[in-house]
Amino acid sequence: MSLIHRADSLLLVVDIQEKLAPAIHDTERVAANSVRLLQAAAQLQVPSFVSEQYVRGLGPSLPAIRAAAEHARFFEKTHFSCAAEPGIVDLLRASGRQQVILTGTETHVCVLQTALGLREAGFDVYLVADAASSRTPENRQAAIDRLRAAGVGIVTTEMVLFEWLHRAATEEFRTLLPLIK
Repeated sequence: MSLIHRADSLLLVVDIQEKLAPAIHDTERVAANSVRLLQAAAQLQVPSFVSEQYVRGLGPSLPAIRAAAEHARFFEKTHFSCAAEPGIVDLLRASGRQQVILTGTETHVCVLQTALGLREAGFDVYLVADAASSRTPENRQAAIDRLRAAGVGIVTTEMVLFEWLHRAATEEFRTLLPLIK
């Protein structure tokens, strides 16, 4: 795995939804870090996408996600994997970006299947570990272990932010500093 480059990456936030979020371990941290990444992506012109699993049953994305994702492309899905949903791989390819920065819930179901599907489709996938979780810590950890073994990069929110920025002493760095502190 190489460094993350903002000119070659996109952000995909998976299923951080109203009716599921209360059951997710450490849901506040997952949502807050996903919001930080959505805000940074908007400021740095990194394309962002937000999936919503069966909205009629699980409700829409959390209000904080929706607010931070005003420039993102939303799509509903019924497959657990975004990559299995018709047209989504083509939608992501149309961005011209090779690296997928992945956050969301549940790590061992939709996030895992999405990551493996996108790897199979030829993308370089990076799971943001502090912006992804499941109902139990054990399921989350099992997914991270499996994804690491499958060649998915395991990163943190700050790793992504600093790699997108690439250097300090720039106006972009000063603008994003509040998201880092």
